[in-house]
Amino acid sequence: METYNWYSQLIKPTWAPPSWLFGPVWSVLYVIIIFSFGIVFYKIFKKELPVVILIPFVLNLIFNLSFTYFQFGLKSNILAAIDIILVLITLVWALIIIYPYIKWVAIVNIPYLLWVSFATFLQLTITYLNK
Repeated sequence: METYNWYSQLIKPTWAPPSWLFGPVWSVLYVIIIFSFGIVFYKIFKKELPVVILIPFVLNLIFNLSFTYFQFGLKSNILAAIDIILVLITLVWALIIIYPYIKWVAIVNIPYLLWVSFATFLQLTITYLNK
């Protein structure tokens, strides 16, 4: 409850979506991520893809899972802003590197890319408004 109160007190732009929307959106995105990233990991494990492809996917998962800790655990807008930028960069990197091998993995992650792009802009705006 304390975390909710902290977040609800932050200054947010008028175009920020309601808090209740984040859970359902991330639930759908995590299904996409688990399935598509799982296929990539499986194909690397089976030596059907070069192991170097693993790097941006693993980094993306680490940064993605770290965001909640930075934003809500540490209550640090600046660390969350840096982290979400890293989520976006590693996602773009992952989609570019996988596209020549498994095009559908890149395509199915477009909603994730769009949401993370939006979330990055939102987080940077919240960080700026609450400095």
